[in-house]
Amino acid sequence: MTPAEVAAAARPRVEGEREQEILEATLDVLADVGYDRLTMDAVASAARASKATLYRRWETKASLVLEAVLAQKGPIGEAPETGSLRGDLIASYCGHGGLTDERSLAVFGSVITALTRDAEFAAGFRELFVGPKVEATRVLFERAEERGEIRDDLDLDIVGPALAAIVMHRQFFLGQPATTESITKVIDQVILPAVLKPSTPKDAS
Repeated sequence: MTPAEVAAAARPRVEGEREQEILEATLDVLADVGYDRLTMDAVASAARASKATLYRRWETKASLVLEAVLAQKGPIGEAPETGSLRGDLIASYCGHGGLTDERSLAVFGSVITALTRDAEFAAGFRELFVGPKVEATRVLFERAEERGEIRDDLDLDIVGPALAAIVMHRQFFLGQPATTESITKVIDQVILPAVLKPSTPKDAS
């Protein structure tokens, strides 16, 4: 190890409020230029930090961006429980951190290309960002299954991500913004008809 490397290693790593400032700067650069054009130099400039400061905390661009994305998402709380699958889906997918959250969608849009071009980032993003969201949605369907709302033959690995997939396809490919109204329509016209048990007709008597 060179004297310069020894000196750098001896300096404390960035943390606390300063760390958060750098993560916010990373998100700003990400939203501005996208993942492919984001550089450690650009983030350092936006955060008014040295590139060496960044590398003491994050070894690669992928690790920095992934942590920034996870930090803005925040921890995933317990899946909402409203008493019906419809209510749970609306509560989960609309509002802060959901599919109507403009910043969350903007960040996701800026990293789409990285999912096919950067194996390190893609693996971390799928495990730490997508994975918990998929699991939280699965919980909603499992509760509905326990209540007897949905069919017993459903493959939840296919059904669970369907709502997010439809909404994001409309957002990024068709240019139709995700709103509470549009998400509710997808729930009512696509998801629920596909998963709910057929209603039992009442006796004519």
